[in-house]
Amino acid sequence: MQDAVKTAVEPPRGIYPGRVDEKGRLKLPTDFQEFLKGLGELKVFATSFDERIARLYPISVWKEIENLLKNPGPDAEGAEHLWFTAMDLGGDAEMDDQGRLLMPSELRKTLNFEKQQVYLEHYKGHINVFGETIYNERKAAAKANRAAALKQFETKGLL
Repeated sequence: MQDAVKTAVEPPRGIYPGRVDEKGRLKLPTDFQEFLKGLGELKVFATSFDERIARLYPISVWKEIENLLKNPGPDAEGAEHLWFTAMDLGGDAEMDDQGRLLMPSELRKTLNFEKQQVYLEHYKGHINVFGETIYNERKAAAKANRAAALKQFETKGLL
């Protein structure tokens, strides 16, 4: 039943502004609240692998990531480093009835999210959260590279 619900839930499209308040709570935009509710998952694992972008994983998705990192095959050393970083910065967070998530304190501190404007996007089953600096870096990189990328993907069928 859970899988049937997940396939019927459309993820939010676009980049949404958000804010982390003075108590460390991220107020999710309504579309993200509805997305998590539609999945039937109000609890997420909030972490980062790169100390630049936070990732909010619905718990069912995080369990897949845990399995990947705990059973890495020949990539054990890399998995161990990623696991440590995720555990060091991360923690469970549950959405309250006002659509807020208490972000783990070490994650907030490392990513400088306290009392700051942030941006959210859905990507590959999780929600990315990043600050103004990362947003501006990504925007500049997209602008600098989009003409070549557009040409490349038009040959692959982009209309």
